[in-house]
Amino acid sequence: MSITEQDRSRISSAIQAAEARTSGEIVCVLAQSSADGTTLPILIAATVALGLPWVLVATTALPVARILSLQVLVFVVLSLLLCLPQVRVALMPRRARRAVAHRSAMEQFTIRGIARKRDHCGILIFVSLAERYARIIADQGIADRVPQSEWQSAVDVLIAHMRDDRIADGFIAAISACGNKLATHFPRKETSHDELPDRIYLI
Repeated sequence: MSITEQDRSRISSAIQAAEARTSGEIVCVLAQSSADGTTLPILIAATVALGLPWVLVATTALPVARILSLQVLVFVVLSLLLCLPQVRVALMPRRARRAVAHRSAMEQFTIRGIARKRDHCGILIFVSLAERYARIIADQGIADRVPQSEWQSAVDVLIAHMRDDRIADGFIAAISACGNKLATHFPRKETSHDELPDRIYLI
């Protein structure tokens, strides 16, 4: 799943429209994967490769040089295969996948400067595709007025669109829902101005 340049433009327009009604700001991030560790895949590949010679010695009459060549080949092929993002994520327990994606979302909240917004009324709409994870993180000024549970409807809309491979439409629907919530608690003022870019970040 991916989004086009046209999709990115539509999402930017949706952010601008939502922020025209509120002093709050919306930042969107789409991650292909939050898991970047290769320790487990390499460990599995090494274990299989180390065990292979014992099996071949016991069951075949292959020469030692051929066995060693097969050992190296198995390690390389398995390492490449298991390090593919989809496979690497599939090897992780569900709880670990969610923890990794949540950590990535919190990192993006800081990296994108949301926490530095003057009124602390910015939100992050974060999606990690490989982990099938979506979350809305609100800065402290919003969290003090709006409980996290109230953002769940926007997350549900986002996930529903993602299941139909309509990522951009999902972001746009979530942006609209979040804009409505922000406009209620943080209406636009004459002194309001944008501090963050109106765009979606792809990582």
